This record gives sequence, structure tokens and C-alpha cells, in this order.
Amino acid sequence: MTSRLQIKRRDALLLAVFYAVVGLLEIAIVVLSISSRILPHVGALAVLSFIAAYGLLRAKKWSVWLVIILFFPQIVFGAFSLYSMIILYALIPDAVFLLANVALALFMILSFLSFVYVAAKRETFQ
Repeated sequence: MTSRLQIKRRDALLLAVFYAVVGLLEIAIVVLSISSRILPHVGALAVLSFIAAYGLLRAKKWSVWLVIILFFPQIVFGAFSLYSMIILYALIPDAVFLLANVALALFMILSFLSFVYVAAKRETFQ
């Protein structure tokens, strides 16, 4: 049985997986925080991350611009969340908060690297 999903580029597959995982995590943030407050901006980032993942998987030209535009709100969201988690870790030193800080820092680094990579390779997308 052959797969219907035809991968045009391996690097785009890796980027698409990253943005799909980011979208899933942002959906989880919205679901887990629904009891305390509504976070529509995180939901919007999740939807845009899924759209970017699809576009990157298909190596579409518009996905390059979506990744470039999506970079800025994701970095702001990551920096604000990291700042909040660092403050929380200072108040309540716990391994969970430390892991969350490491995960947020990794998210911001990977977001930056994907932004730079896609911007540098933008001419190779259809």
C-alpha cells in the first residue's frame, strides 16, 4: 500500500512537524486554561501553525510568508510565557516549572531557527 501523502522536501517535512507540534501544544494550552480565562490569541496561533505546517508540507510559496509573519507573535508569546514561568519558578521552585522553562526556551530557539531557515530558503518554495 502506497501513501497518498507525497513529500516534496525533507526539510519542509521537518518544519511541518515542528509547526504541527506547536499547534497541538497551543491547543492544549487553550484547553487546559479554559477554566480560568479564555485565550483566543493562542487558539489563533494554533490554527495558523497548523496552516503553516500544511503549507510547508506541500512546499507552498505562501507558507514562507506565513512562517515569517507567525514568527513575531510566537516569539512574543514565548518570551512572555517564559518570563511568567521564571517568576513562578522563583516563587515555587519545582521541577515542573524548570522543565516548562527549558521547553519554552527550546520553543523560542527552534522558532527562531525555523524563521531564519525558511527566510533563507524562500526562493526554493513553489
